[in-house]
Amino acid sequence: MFLSEMIKKIVVFSGAGMSAESGLKTFRDANGLWEGHDVFEVASPIGWKQNKSLVLDFYNKRRAQLLKVQPNKGHYDLVELENKFKVNIVTQNVDDLHERAGSGHVLHLHGELFKVRSTKNPSLIYDWKTALNLGDFGEDKAQLRPHIVWFGEDVPMFNVAIETVQAADALIIIGTSMQVYPAANLVYYIKNNIPVYFIDPKPSINKNSFPNLKIIAENASTGVEKVLTELIG
Repeated sequence: MFLSEMIKKIVVFSGAGMSAESGLKTFRDANGLWEGHDVFEVASPIGWKQNKSLVLDFYNKRRAQLLKVQPNKGHYDLVELENKFKVNIVTQNVDDLHERAGSGHVLHLHGELFKVRSTKNPSLIYDWKTALNLGDFGEDKAQLRPHIVWFGEDVPMFNVAIETVQAADALIIIGTSMQVYPAANLVYYIKNNIPVYFIDPKPSINKNSFPNLKIIAENASTGVEKVLTELIG
């Protein structure tokens, strides 16, 4: 029996490297997203409490940048997988590039840049593609904040992500340092001995990290194409 015949459900776990080729800087790069800012200044409840204007400006710039970029070949190749398999994407990324490429099932662990929410009611969420400023209130009269999971906050979608990963017949990991928790723990919920593909130009794991692991030390665009060829032909 061919490998592809044994696989029905594929889970893709993507990180910042997935979007790097689209022009979005990654957290771990020397000149990356947090340049000039301590991460806790712009991505923590403490930073929000101390300087809301700084935090809003930071995400306004990220939002404006996201409007100018497009999905890359890696994003589109993942959509191709949906022609043969049931594909669920669990992403650490806050951009919408998977959705824009056409992926149908995307779970955002760390929130979404094009959404904002009430500081009083976390379930009061709005689509938002323009600048967010002090004085922008929700219908509950509370200040709106970026719909981002900051450091020190719970990851509300984590249990859903666990269930998604547990159902996978194959796991494709793309562009993540595997150093952001609890997200990095998701890989330990996979079924025994399923194929695992790890795509990253600087892999942070070795060949003995998982059974049936294949490391592809390339960018998303070329790495996903290789997996696509192996699974579909």
